[in-house]
Amino acid sequence: QKTVPECGRTGFIEKINCATSKRDAFKSCRSAVMEAHVFWRFVGTMMCVAAVFAVLVVCRQRVLDRKALEKVRKQIESI
Repeated sequence: QKTVPECGRTGFIEKINCATSKRDAFKSCRSAVMEAHVFWRFVGTMMCVAAVFAVLVVCRQRVLDRKALEKVRKQIESI
């Protein structure tokens, strides 16, 4: 199957019989294993991106909390 040009991408082909032209043609099919692999790669990538942004949110929140505490401290000292 790998030598048929239509199979180059996936390794699977589907035979199509055209009713109007009475010709047989081949097209590349997607395999369930390949689809599952692509899906889990996408899920993993999204989990990593979510983790990175969660860390950034926590860091930003700490900076904002520190600034707010410093502002309150300065206001108390000025009294």
